[in-house]
Amino acid sequence: MKARGMFRGGGYRGARQLLSLVLTGAMAGLPAAAAGQVAARGDAASGPPTRIGRHFDYSLAVARTTMQRYPQAARLPWGYAPALFLYGAYLTWRRTHDPKLLPYIEAWAQAHINAQGAIDKKITALDFVMPGQVVLALYRQTHRRRYAIAARYLRKVFNHYPTTADGGYWHAFQRRHQLWLDGTFMMLPFLVRYGQTFHDRAWCDRTAARQLLIYYRHTNDPKTGLLFHAYDESGQSKWVEAGTHHSSQFWGRSIGWYAMALTITLHHLPRNAPDRGRLLAIARQLARALKKYQDPKTGLWHQVVNRADLKQDWLETSASSMYAYFLAAAATRGYIAHSYLRRAEKARRGILARLIAGHDGRVHIPDICVGTNVGNLQFYLKRPRKTDDFHGIGAFLIMNEWFMRHRPI
Repeated sequence: MKARGMFRGGGYRGARQLLSLVLTGAMAGLPAAAAGQVAARGDAASGPPTRIGRHFDYSLAVARTTMQRYPQAARLPWGYAPALFLYGAYLTWRRTHDPKLLPYIEAWAQAHINAQGAIDKKITALDFVMPGQVVLALYRQTHRRRYAIAARYLRKVFNHYPTTADGGYWHAFQRRHQLWLDGTFMMLPFLVRYGQTFHDRAWCDRTAARQLLIYYRHTNDPKTGLLFHAYDESGQSKWVEAGTHHSSQFWGRSIGWYAMALTITLHHLPRNAPDRGRLLAIARQLARALKKYQDPKTGLWHQVVNRADLKQDWLETSASSMYAYFLAAAATRGYIAHSYLRRAEKARRGILARLIAGHDGRVHIPDICVGTNVGNLQFYLKRPRKTDDFHGIGAFLIMNEWFMRHRPI
């Protein structure tokens, strides 16, 4: 039996306390033999989650739960979804110094990057650049040569990567002429952090700002303040809206990718960067739109952001985590009004209220949209919802770690 939705009838505070009781007492109620089996499963993360003072450590619980499900990190592929989780786990380690997190992350990295720094994946899509964020984090922590070489290789990919006529990097070699909002997060946090780490800021900062502006120009909808999921320079994709070159829907997570990339880029850009003012205007536009479409009851956002009027639309966890992070980080750093922090905190409470506590001591995140291409309205509405999909786990950890560092509950 599972305790779902933080026991909605008891209110947030009581529900949080009850969840903590369920988790910390989960194995205590098992027979000795069964408890031993639970503790033995997945050596990387045995035992119930820990606490910080009076408060339950949600990030550590989610990270340990995921490590139990995937005890051999080396078997996780080189791809953006597991790397999103691993980067969130790194942020959790940086705060908690849990002794099992960093070796787990390194086991994944060393399975894909050999001693000479060669990556075992051909980089033919922006999705395959995103793991570079984990590589940079490991290099800053360990200064291992292999990570530096791998990071430099990922940077050099952009010297010959295909672009649209106005310079936007294609989403993938096989997605000719297409820009997906997803791609901004796949490449830009890596680039701005690479530039800062390896003294290549001029090119990396300029490129990141330019990409954000190009993607915005092709996907912006002035009417809603939101961004369409994708753009096709050729206009040939079946998902292109008639009379345009962009797609027709505002898919939640795609806007979340862009919003996170935007605030991370702004954080690294010099204050006198020529494009900074335009990027700040975009951040404020997105914040206003997200405020408008935030669900007033739960604080979350819908799979198709502006279609809460449809019964088929549903509250989606990964995008909601991304928006909460964006609003909190942007408000704290002064990119948007400080009042948006209340919106971010409401979103975070709504996300925590949806967590599922298992009696095996694990914590689960439900209502996560699986990996998604570009499509029409029904395509997005009918996408499968999963529990503990990497997209939702990684987004949650990034969001929650921001709050744990800046505004702990």
